[in-house]
Amino acid sequence: MSLPPESREEAIARLTKSASDLETRTTPRISQEMAGHAAASQAWKIIADLLGGVFVGLALGWVFDYFTGASPVGLIGGVLLGFAVSVWMAWRTAQRLMAEANKYGEPTSVPFDDEDEGA
Repeated sequence: MSLPPESREEAIARLTKSASDLETRTTPRISQEMAGHAAASQAWKIIADLLGGVFVGLALGWVFDYFTGASPVGLIGGVLLGFAVSVWMAWRTAQRLMAEANKYGEPTSVPFDDEDEGA
C-alpha cells in the first residue's frame, strides 16, 4: 500500500518539522547544577588570572632586581605590571563570557523574594 502523493509544500513542511524535532532531541541540555559548576569554574579562572599575574610580575621584578641591583624598582614595577596584565586578562575573559551568554538571548530576571524563609 503506497502513500498518497503530497505536494512540494507539504513535503517541505514535514521535513522542516522532522528536522526541528531531531534538533530538539539531540541538543544537549545542561542542568542547573552543571551550569553552576561551569560558572564557578570560570570565576576561579578569573581569580587565578588575577593572582597569577601579580605573582609572575613579582617574580620577574625580583629577578630584575637580583641581576641589576636596583632593589625596590623591579619589585614595584613587576607587581604593577603584573597587576595591569592580570586585570586585562580578567577583563578579556569576562568579555568572552558575556559574548557567549548574549548568544543565547537576554537572561530572564529572577523575582526578588523579600519574605523570610523561616517565618
